[in-house]
Amino acid sequence: MDAKHQQLITHCARLLDLYDAETTGVDEHVDGYLSENRILDDDDVIFIKEVFTGCVRHKAVMNVVVDGFYSQDGRNILRSTQNMFIVIAYLALFRLDELGVSHFRKFISALDINTAFKFLNFMFDEKSLATWMKDSWNLIYESAYVQTNILSPLQRWIPELKDLLKLMKNKIDNKLKPKKPPVQVTEVKPFNLTKPRPRSIPIPNKIPKLMKSKPPPPSLYKPPLLQEMLAKQREENRRQAEDLLMDSSKIQFACANNEKTEKTKQILEDIVANENAKVDPNRIKARPLPDFKSNVAPVKMTAAAIMREALLYQKQENEVMEKLRKLEAGSYDDTFFNKWQTEMKQKDTEWQLMAVEERRLMGKLSHEEAILARANVMAENQARVQTIKKESAEIMREYLDKKFKEEQEMRTLVENTMAGHKNAKEAKKKLKEYKRQIVQEVTEESRELMRQALEEAEAEMRCKMELIQQIRVMESTPVNRVKMVDLAATSGMGLLNEMSILELRERLALLKAQNKEDEEIKRDIILNAKQAKAEYLSDTLDMIAKHRSEQTRAAALKLEESRRTKPPAGPQFKSSAVLELEKKLEVKRMERLAEQQKNQRPLSQTPSRKMANLIPQKKAIEARRWQELEQAQERAAKLSSQSQLIRAATLRLAAAS
Repeated sequence: MDAKHQQLITHCARLLDLYDAETTGVDEHVDGYLSENRILDDDDVIFIKEVFTGCVRHKAVMNVVVDGFYSQDGRNILRSTQNMFIVIAYLALFRLDELGVSHFRKFISALDINTAFKFLNFMFDEKSLATWMKDSWNLIYESAYVQTNILSPLQRWIPELKDLLKLMKNKIDNKLKPKKPPVQVTEVKPFNLTKPRPRSIPIPNKIPKLMKSKPPPPSLYKPPLLQEMLAKQREENRRQAEDLLMDSSKIQFACANNEKTEKTKQILEDIVANENAKVDPNRIKARPLPDFKSNVAPVKMTAAAIMREALLYQKQENEVMEKLRKLEAGSYDDTFFNKWQTEMKQKDTEWQLMAVEERRLMGKLSHEEAILARANVMAENQARVQTIKKESAEIMREYLDKKFKEEQEMRTLVENTMAGHKNAKEAKKKLKEYKRQIVQEVTEESRELMRQALEEAEAEMRCKMELIQQIRVMESTPVNRVKMVDLAATSGMGLLNEMSILELRERLALLKAQNKEDEEIKRDIILNAKQAKAEYLSDTLDMIAKHRSEQTRAAALKLEESRRTKPPAGPQFKSSAVLELEKKLEVKRMERLAEQQKNQRPLSQTPSRKMANLIPQKKAIEARRWQELEQAQERAAKLSSQSQLIRAATLRLAAAS
């Protein structure tokens, strides 16, 4: 294991030797090195990457320790081992809690013992850590971060690190005792004894049977005589109430429907409206809607809309001029072609309308056929439903027989199980006593462990309080960090364009004056451009108004001409296929109507002249049915009151019994 630790720390130092921050990145450099040296173990790769990136990130912290070591105790040590010291310092300052002293000692073995002792003795000096090292680190990071993440973890390991330095010192002075060779342990061998004979199987004891219990008396399962009488009376009352309810329901359904029809409601609404019109002659008339067509509101056009419309008219003018120029040069006029194209489009439209009509008739024909097919399918489904009902009734009967047999078997199993419950009670008592003893022992052990944990926590808290007091004393020392600022002095970076704060303010003031002058020039340019644009828009609006007036006049002439020569709409003839489909559709419709007349009851037709004579009879029948409906409602109310009295009497009898 020591050899592996030495290899890992050597790889980390070698990475730092070859790394150049200006030419390559951190990840790219590490990946190239690992692939070049064929390091494939996942743990080794993770360790090398984390240590290398940590050394690069916190290099300023490690440089404080290494530079101080070379300036004081390491003057005779070669600078080639500087990166090895940086890796050792990083492991001690940032990763000692993760590694521990045992692994840290294995990593130190990669160095010469004299060199390692000098470096660690210098680095772990408590006086140096608390004074100049801490001040140097505070210039790099914040004091809270330095105290929490660097000094505090290192100070916790100082006692064990001092022991490590003592061991290294004794090894240098040849004071270590030689190790004794390990004593061989006596190996235990089993005795060669005769194997015992297998035990004989004992004869099982006879399982005692439960005593047959005395059956309960037959009167236990018979209800009292009073309850039986009340139940008979209740059934009789319920039967009488149901008879009355059936009679009233029959009378109720025989009477007229109390809901008015839509026609009756409409007539009543008209009558009410006429009466209201007569009663309120001075009603307020609503104002008529304004005529939006005659009073056209002017539309305000934006600059973009004006320019867009002007561009459109300009293109139209260019196209007309180009067309006239071509005609003047002897080009062909497309008037006859447009006329022929219009006639052909009209013929195509007629054929398309004819095809649409054919598809519509085919759809109606398929609809009629679907109605006839649906009627046939419904008849087949009804026959199939009857068959399925018979099969389901047979399956339900078989299921009930099977369930009855399973209940008989379950009852027999329960009776057999009750015979073995007597022996189980004693075993449960013994098990409960055994568990109680185990719980008592575990409770005593947990109390002892809790007491030890509390003592350890108190000791750790005392150590933490002492450390906090020391840290507060160290932080209470005042440090003067005030720096005077000279506004006329430069930063001293050695650059060509360096300037003081006063010079910078003067240049900013000059730059503001120049910007203000540029703004005035731009403002004049913008005003001139706006004035030119307004003139251009006014000229464009005049041109648009002329074009619109010409277009309105041309549209009126075109509309008048189209009204004179308006072609007839729709197709002028029908094809033989359309006529054939119309005949088939008429035949199917007649078949469907004949089928519906067979399935429906014929309606009685009354002459319209006899309707006036039937109106008084209809009113008399309606009045008589309304009277029967009221009587049925009264009987239902009486029946409900009687049922409530009977229920109250039954409750009193039950309470008395």
